Amino acid sequence: MCLYLCSLPVGNKAPEAVEMDFSYYLPLYKAIITEDWETAKTFFDRDRNALTANITVQLNTPLHVAATGSSLNFIEKLVELMTPEELAQPNVGGYTAFHRVAGVGDVEIAKLLFKKNPDLPNIWNQDGRLPLHHAAFLGHKHMVQYLFEITAEDIEPKPFEGQSGNVLLSELIISGLYDVALLVLQRHPNLAVSDPSPLNEIAQKPSAFLSGVRLWKVADVLAPQIKHIRKTKLMHHQTLELVRFFCREIAKLHTDTALSILVTPFLTAARFGIHEVVEEILVAFPDVILYTGEEGHTATHLAVINRHENIYNLTYQMRYDCRQFLSIITDHSGNSVLHLAGELAPKHRLNLVSGAALQMQRELQWFKEVEKFVPPPHKEMKNKEGKTPAMVFTEAHSELVKEGEQWLKDSAESCTVAAALIATVVFAAAITVPGDYGDNGMPNFANDPFFIVFAISDAFSLFSSLSSLMMFLSILTARYAESDFFNALPKRLVIGLVTLFISITSLMIAFSATLYLVFGQKKAWVLIPVGAMACLPVTLFVSLQFPLLVDMIKSTFGTGIFGKQGERMLG
Repeated sequence: MCLYLCSLPVGNKAPEAVEMDFSYYLPLYKAIITEDWETAKTFFDRDRNALTANITVQLNTPLHVAATGSSLNFIEKLVELMTPEELAQPNVGGYTAFHRVAGVGDVEIAKLLFKKNPDLPNIWNQDGRLPLHHAAFLGHKHMVQYLFEITAEDIEPKPFEGQSGNVLLSELIISGLYDVALLVLQRHPNLAVSDPSPLNEIAQKPSAFLSGVRLWKVADVLAPQIKHIRKTKLMHHQTLELVRFFCREIAKLHTDTALSILVTPFLTAARFGIHEVVEEILVAFPDVILYTGEEGHTATHLAVINRHENIYNLTYQMRYDCRQFLSIITDHSGNSVLHLAGELAPKHRLNLVSGAALQMQRELQWFKEVEKFVPPPHKEMKNKEGKTPAMVFTEAHSELVKEGEQWLKDSAESCTVAAALIATVVFAAAITVPGDYGDNGMPNFANDPFFIVFAISDAFSLFSSLSSLMMFLSILTARYAESDFFNALPKRLVIGLVTLFISITSLMIAFSATLYLVFGQKKAWVLIPVGAMACLPVTLFVSLQFPLLVDMIKSTFGTGIFGKQGERMLG
C-alpha cells in the first residue's frame, strides 16, 4: 500500500499535505495509460470523485495522466464527464493538465480543453509559468504559436511584460524558435529593452548564424534547393532580423541605459565569434567597442584570445586611428592585444587546423597580423609580469614548436622513404625499357605512341620524386626556429607533397603504358582494368593527403584569413 501526504486543492491552489492511499487508484491509473475507456468509465461511475482525485505521487489527476500520452478520443470522453472548473485543478507543482498538454505539444488536445475552459491558458503554476512558457521551454513551435494567440494580455502579472515576458522571450531563443520570438517582439517591443536582455541568449548561439556553420557557403552553392539548407538559411535570416529589432528598440533609449544593456551581449558575441551580432551592435552604438568585461578585455581582446578572425576582421572596417587605439588598450594584467596574441590559442580553436606545424603557422600569422597595428613603442611594452609580447609568445608556444618539429620530421621521414622508392623504380625502368632492344640498338617499341607515354611519364616521375626527396631532406635538416614555421617549413612541405603526388601519378601512367605495350597489343580492353587499378594508389593518396595539402596551400600561399569582410564603417 502506497501512502503520501496531500490534500484536496482549493480553487487553483496547489494541493497541500494530508495522508492519502494511492493503491486504490492503481486500476484507474493502468486503465488510463492503456486507454481502456471501459474500465476507466466503470471506475468513474462507481466513484465520481475519482475524476478529480490525486492518483499519483505527483498528485496528478486522471486528466493530468491522460494529457501526456492518451489519444484525443480518450481525453475527449474524459473531458465530457468533467466541469470546466475541474479541468483547472493543479498538481503538486501547480501544473494544470493544460500545462502538461502544452509540454507535450498536442495542439488538438489543447483546443479541446480550451473550448471547455477558456481560462486554462491564463493559469500560473507555482514557479510563475504559464502553459505558454512551458511550451516555449520545450520548443513546441505550433503549440507556442497557438498559445500566443489565446493567452490573455490583461491578467496579473502581465505575461508579456517584466520578468514573465523576459523569460518567455529568452526561452523562445534558447529553443531556437526565432521566428516566434520575432513575432512576440513585434507585438510587444517593450521586451526588447528589458534588462538583462534576451539578446544575451542569441549572443551565445553561434549555430543560429551563418558565421557559426562551417562549410555553409559550399553547401549553399552545391545544393541550394535541399529543404534543410533552405530551412537553415531562413533561420539565419530570422535571427539576424531579431538582432536588428533588438538594436533598433534599444537605440531609442538614453545612451547610458542602452549601452548598459548592450555591453554584455556585445562581449558575449565577441567571445563566441558571432560577428553578425557584434557588427549590428557596433552599427547602432560604435562606442561600445571601447567597453570592457570583468578582466578588462575589450571585444578585440576577446577576438584575439579566442582566435575569432571574423570578429577581429571587423577592425578593418574602422578608422586607422581607432584600430591603433584598440591595439594599445591593456587588460587588468597589463596585457595589450599583442600580448594576448602571444598566448596559446584555446585547444578547440587550435584543433581546427591540421597538424602541429600548421597550428604553429596559424599562431604566427595571428601574432604578425595583430602586430601590424601596434605602434612601435608598444611592441616591446611589458605587462605586469615584466614580459614583452615576444617573450609571451615564445614561452607559450615552446611545446607547440617541439610538437611541430616532431610532426614535420615524422611526415618528412615517411615521405622520404616513398620518394626514394619511386626514384629507384623509375630509374630502373628507364634503363630497362619494355620490349627490349632491336638489332639496331633502338627499343623495339620506339615508334609506338604508348612508348612515348611511358618515356615521358617515367622521366616526370623520376624528376619529381628526386625533387620531393630533396624537399623532405631539407625539412629533416632544418633548424626549426619559431620563424621557420611561418613560411619556410610549410612551403617545403607543400612542394614536397605536390612533387610526390606528381611522381606517384606519373609512375602509375608509366606502369600502365608498359603493361599495355607488353600485354595489350591488339587487346584494347586491357586498358580498362589496367587504368582502373592504376587509379587506386592515386585515389588513396588524394583521399588521405589531399585535404591536408589543400589546407597547407591555402594557409601558405592563399590570401589568408584576415582582411576586410564588409563595407559598413563601424567606428
